[in-house]
Amino acid sequence: MGPVNMQLVEQARSIFAELGYTVEGDGPEFRAQREWKVVHVSTVFETGTLPSASGDFHCFVAQPGDVDELEAKLKRTSPDYEWAIIVVDGDEYQVERAPPGPRAAA
Repeated sequence: MGPVNMQLVEQARSIFAELGYTVEGDGPEFRAQREWKVVHVSTVFETGTLPSASGDFHCFVAQPGDVDELEAKLKRTSPDYEWAIIVVDGDEYQVERAPPGPRAAA
């Protein structure tokens, strides 16, 4: 991972807190938990090596300029966890790529 952008880290923590998650840990990687779901969160200032994460869910919080490269890297490496990317642009954010939803059965 690249240099730490503390503003991005604080925004990521705030997003998960607003969504009702309990946020644990400080720094660019932290854990967010709501009920049974634990999400390992990594803030990305510059794309570099992906963290070797444990757990079923991982969310990357990035600035707009880093998203395409990050998504391509995740698709190439195909990690063993579900992943999502949240793009933070100023005070606004959006989910750029979310994990797949439940499959509909016919």
